[in-house]
Amino acid sequence: MAVSATTLALLGSMAACGSDNTAGGSGGGEGGGTADVWALQDTSLNPIEEASIQRYNDGEGPGSVKLSTFGNDPYKQRLRTAINSPQAPDVFFNWGGGSLKEYVDAGKIEDLTPMLDENPELKEAFLPSVLAGAEIDGKQYGLPMRGVQPVLMFGNLEVLKANGINEMPATWEDLLADVATLKGAGLKTPIALAGSQPWTELMWAEYLLDRVAGPEVFQAIRDGEGQGWNDPKVLEAMTMLKQLIDAGAFGAAEDFSSTGYDAGGTTQLLANGDAGFHLMGSWEFTNQLGTNPDFVEAGNLGYAPFPSVQGGAGDPSNLVGNVSNFYSVTSASPNKEAALEYVKTALTDETYVSDLIKAGDVMPIAGAREQLAAADNGEYLTEIYDLTSDAKNFQLSWDQDLAADEASKMLTELSNLFLGQQTPEGFVAAMAG
Repeated sequence: MAVSATTLALLGSMAACGSDNTAGGSGGGEGGGTADVWALQDTSLNPIEEASIQRYNDGEGPGSVKLSTFGNDPYKQRLRTAINSPQAPDVFFNWGGGSLKEYVDAGKIEDLTPMLDENPELKEAFLPSVLAGAEIDGKQYGLPMRGVQPVLMFGNLEVLKANGINEMPATWEDLLADVATLKGAGLKTPIALAGSQPWTELMWAEYLLDRVAGPEVFQAIRDGEGQGWNDPKVLEAMTMLKQLIDAGAFGAAEDFSSTGYDAGGTTQLLANGDAGFHLMGSWEFTNQLGTNPDFVEAGNLGYAPFPSVQGGAGDPSNLVGNVSNFYSVTSASPNKEAALEYVKTALTDETYVSDLIKAGDVMPIAGAREQLAAADNGEYLTEIYDLTSDAKNFQLSWDQDLAADEASKMLTELSNLFLGQQTPEGFVAAMAG
């Protein structure tokens, strides 16, 4: 990491003498036109993006850049429509994975591999597990432009210790034993679950299939290869999940199915001691700090990677969650010179990285660890950074990685499994049909 910090400094100086272009800016070098960058509306991110673009436009890079932002819900459909028209953006925000792959397959996205080959220090600036989120068929089609948000196992350490559980579960068998212990002690909900929002249930399926089979089985499903959903490992993972549900890990179906995450339901269950565990994205720490600061500051919020599965093919370092967000360049961009230069220089610019870290992002930049350690809650932030750095694979959430129709069907069938209205065999048959 000390060497990587030097790399970051070099990239920062490269950006300073390279480029940066912003909304309404008229600076920048000659040529390249004005590249339109599409991103989501975000009160914390947009000012940082605007400042980044202004630095580009004040520099000597080709052309200029402007920012256009859109609401989250209509963004995907607007992008899908625009990318096949002359109104396509030059650079656009995306989630990588399957949602990007459909545009790659249609020949709409610029291959960034030659740019990385020509600038090896740029490739080395990003954590490999995150950079892989926009790698398709061995080629790079996007660069990370935001922080990472892996899913972790959170715990109420006070509740656990009161019941003789002195550490977070390291294995699946540990978790099953802990659930039995908490149930035996009269805790109605060993694991908090916001079942009214099926994406919270999806985290369990994602991790179990990864731990049982490794990432290859789901990647084959996404790419329409191999046995797909009929792979025996899918049934094995869903059977293990059904075992956990039937053990009463999440409490009664009528309770978890009416609990939501957005309203803070499961966050409060954990902090109040009404649950021992909670599987959630890394943002749970921030939510707990905001709503239950005494709980966090007392050292009662535990966190750990998802348990390993004995005999499973998946590496215990593998993560699932929001890998990052990416900037990609459209292949038909009339302002490609400016678009490529902006993506090449802006995302590793020291000021851009520092601004995002100050906003709470765990940036997947080699060398960012020192800045994270010095930030508020540095111990937690560096833990997220280290887990990401060490991960052999970082799987994008399935509902983002699959086509919209398949993702919607999957969430419905998974919800039915949790409610006892579907079997593991039925889940596989429904998804494979």
